[in-house]
Amino acid sequence: MNMIDETRVKETSATHGAYLTLRDMILTGVLPAGQKLKIEQLRGLLNTGASPVREALSLLTSDMLVERIDQRGFRAAPANKANFEEILALRCTLEDLALRQSIAHATPEWEETLVLTHHHMKRASGQDSKVFEVAHKTFHMALLANSNSPMLERYCAQLYDLNIRYRYLAAGSTTYQKRDIAAEHEDILDAAIHRDQDRASTCLLSHYRLTGEYLSRELDI
Repeated sequence: MNMIDETRVKETSATHGAYLTLRDMILTGVLPAGQKLKIEQLRGLLNTGASPVREALSLLTSDMLVERIDQRGFRAAPANKANFEEILALRCTLEDLALRQSIAHATPEWEETLVLTHHHMKRASGQDSKVFEVAHKTFHMALLANSNSPMLERYCAQLYDLNIRYRYLAAGSTTYQKRDIAAEHEDILDAAIHRDQDRASTCLLSHYRLTGEYLSRELDI
């Protein structure tokens, strides 16, 4: 590998690292919604160059987690109830479609993956919240992963991430835990592996709408 190739690899790695770190900071609210994201400040925070930071912010713009506010400036995407309600409505519509398609194309291998990812999620439930979030998303995306529609699955994954921001914004309330969320996940899994599209859809949408009602009450935005 020549020096030019090595430089490109390092720049790509630095951009990817900056992207992942900034994405996590925005999702968890370390970088608050609406906050201006200054390149120089982020360079110091991430201990990297201006170019990887700028490229990472551009990628996050595509993810709808960052907005351009002028020719060169960026800010963390604002958060408000109208935006949350739109995300919830789109999730319900698109994931209903993807789940039904996954069940229609059901295979033993897909069902085994569902059972395994559900098991991992249960094991992660008592661990660090970030560990659980990874396992939780993996299970929900596994439900949709047999849809044979990569674009649809990508949109669903993006909406999942946008929704996570609002869960962190509403964190701290005890009312959320009064639901038996584990039982809700069990019901979704059971309906999916029994290839019951209507029941699986009903369970999934109820799961999301209950969370949506809670978040709408708790969000101070």
